[in-house]
Amino acid sequence: MHLLKGDPSATENDKKGPFLTAEAALDRARDLLLARQQAGGWWQGELETNVTMEAEDLLMREFLGIRTPVETEPTARWIRSKQGADGAWANFHGGPGDLSTTIEAYAALRLAGDPVDAEHLCRAREFVLAHGGIEASRVFTRLWLALFGEWPWQRLPAIPPEVVLLPPWFPLNVYDFACWARQTIVPLSVVRSLRPVRPLGFSLGELRTGRPSAPAPSLRRRSGWMHRLDGALRGYERHPIGPVRRNALRRAAEWIVVRQEADGSWGGIQPPWVYSLIALHLLGYPLSHPVLRSGLAGLERFTVREETPDGPVRRLEACQSPVWDTALAMVALADAGLPAEHPALAGAAEWLLAEEIRVPGDWAVRRAGLAPGGWAFEFDNDGYPDTDDTAEVLLALGRTGADPAVRAAMERGVVWLCGMQSRDGGWGAFDADNTRAVARSLPFCDFGEVIDPPSADVTAHVVEALCAEGLTGGTAVRRGVGWLLRNQEADGSWFGRWGANHVYGTGAVVPALIAAGVRPDDPAIVRAVCWLHRRQNPDGGWGEDMRSYRDPAWRGRGVSTASQTAWALLALHAARSDDTASVRRGIGWLVETQRPDGGWDEPQFTGTGFPGDFYINYHLYRLVFPISALGRLLRDADRFS
Repeated sequence: MHLLKGDPSATENDKKGPFLTAEAALDRARDLLLARQQAGGWWQGELETNVTMEAEDLLMREFLGIRTPVETEPTARWIRSKQGADGAWANFHGGPGDLSTTIEAYAALRLAGDPVDAEHLCRAREFVLAHGGIEASRVFTRLWLALFGEWPWQRLPAIPPEVVLLPPWFPLNVYDFACWARQTIVPLSVVRSLRPVRPLGFSLGELRTGRPSAPAPSLRRRSGWMHRLDGALRGYERHPIGPVRRNALRRAAEWIVVRQEADGSWGGIQPPWVYSLIALHLLGYPLSHPVLRSGLAGLERFTVREETPDGPVRRLEACQSPVWDTALAMVALADAGLPAEHPALAGAAEWLLAEEIRVPGDWAVRRAGLAPGGWAFEFDNDGYPDTDDTAEVLLALGRTGADPAVRAAMERGVVWLCGMQSRDGGWGAFDADNTRAVARSLPFCDFGEVIDPPSADVTAHVVEALCAEGLTGGTAVRRGVGWLLRNQEADGSWFGRWGANHVYGTGAVVPALIAAGVRPDDPAIVRAVCWLHRRQNPDGGWGEDMRSYRDPAWRGRGVSTASQTAWALLALHAARSDDTASVRRGIGWLVETQRPDGGWDEPQFTGTGFPGDFYINYHLYRLVFPISALGRLLRDADRFS
């Protein structure tokens, strides 16, 4: 089969253009990935999200009094370029328009000077009004509007800063929330309690419908009780206990400041970053204060500038993923045949070794006796290492030489991973046993996941990493395998928390279960393989639209993408699928859609921030995962001939 090997019977036409052999396709992709390694040893692809990042950046700068045309004009140009044909802005490529994202984009463009009667704003306004107006937007959007007097503070849910005073054992203390949520809630509690209003220079009244607020939920539902709790807290907000409130604000400021990272960020992610800057500023920190100065300067590293035919554009990454990208790139290159001592792998291993986190973070609240020894996603995020990155780093370092320093770091990582296992046998990303689901019902938690329970993809990656370290028969792996088998979906797939979606979850779990000793003919594996075969597109690839997080009819359905096709092929390879025709068709799709430079086009978003709400296009996924898939399949080419 000349798609896999340089078969001498292949015609010249087969060897040219879109019909490159898989071997040649792998070589070209591998060379492109090698060329993208940074001089310091790491890889970093852009992390693309939606225009709320840019809109909120302009709104934050306006609130702080530091917005200038230098940021405004190229940012507005980027926002305009992402408007859809329906006048709205979507949360992912090809997705439906999103009300709150559109309101924030509209406000930012008005701030940039776009006239209210401009054609593109008229179309956006029609969409907003048709979908309920400002009144129907999410809490976070209305909070941004409240900062400028465009929404009354008293009509927002309460977030009392006293929450920072609650001990970790008390229900709904800050550690009951996921790390990204707690880092956002603490500064927001400051902002909500101080209720500032600064001029915007114009009104957004044209986006209001005048519809009354929805009635309170029934007390027969948990949300109804949470609504009543919010009412009581809002009553307290009007008359807080003075000394308690002052102490809470002081403690909140201390909590925020101590969690600032070396690069000026908070957690290396946008939401807590911008709210922390605003909160500290409201508490009296001048913009010249080292904390604020560092925070504002650090945004520059997350800023992407690009020249386009319409002029320069400016956009912001919600986060950066160098550790994750580097580990994935190392695994891919090893799968492509690079020897352990290759300079690219050696340089990357040295860089990863320096990124190990040897200090405790918030995770230690639930695991106080556990020694630190993990990796985070970003360049600087010492407070929040995560199990997913740590597992992938262990898999990557395991493909390099047996340097004593590397082995010592890997041993620390193994101990930390085992200690972060939750009581039910699975792994969450940042914390252990972060499962208090009642937090999801709080009225201000209407956007994104706010807890960090175990997930199939993270648990699978940890299980696979521990197995690679010789712990296949260990208690942690056995409990992890049990969790995965219990959480298989009825259709045979697994839910993907951090990637889209069931293709990602299944692509992670099947190789992990096989590594843990589950037989390919086990019913769980057979069901998963059958599900993947049923979801293969007619063109030979696999894809899954982000709408699958809201609508089960989209599970495993969507335009074929390079990353998702690779995930499916990795699972089929691990399961030693007997349907070689399906595998050959998947390989054929990768070969035929490869660009001349060795990469693949993938405008689709295949990464997940918050299921159902916030999505990511990892620009390196379209390269690293196809390399791994082709590399592993080529090693077993005889099976698919």
